[in-house]
Amino acid sequence: MRHLKKGRKFGRERDQRRALMKSLASSFFMLGRIKTSEAKAKELRSLAEKFLTRAKNHTPADIRFLQRFFAPLVVKKILEQASGLDRKGGYTRVIKAGPRQSDGAKMAIIELVKS
Repeated sequence: MRHLKKGRKFGRERDQRRALMKSLASSFFMLGRIKTSEAKAKELRSLAEKFLTRAKNHTPADIRFLQRFFAPLVVKKILEQASGLDRKGGYTRVIKAGPRQSDGAKMAIIELVKS
């Protein structure tokens, strides 16, 4: 049983899961809004919230933390987006979309909440 086990596995090994989340997060921060499966969007939400909170502090340690995960262009975009945030959390919004045509998977749109 998975009592008190946090996170989704997506049928992947650890390194593949991390690469998937890193790729989704990079796309999300560059575009501001992406469409993906509902499970991936919900998992990405917690990750994106943590990165945006770190970027909002804008200390050298936080910037170095972001540089460990993302390319310089993505880090710059995250810092720009975080500077405009004037709230204490809830930086992302997950909107449920219809099922995917090919396999019927539940889809969702995850977007950055402005101000």
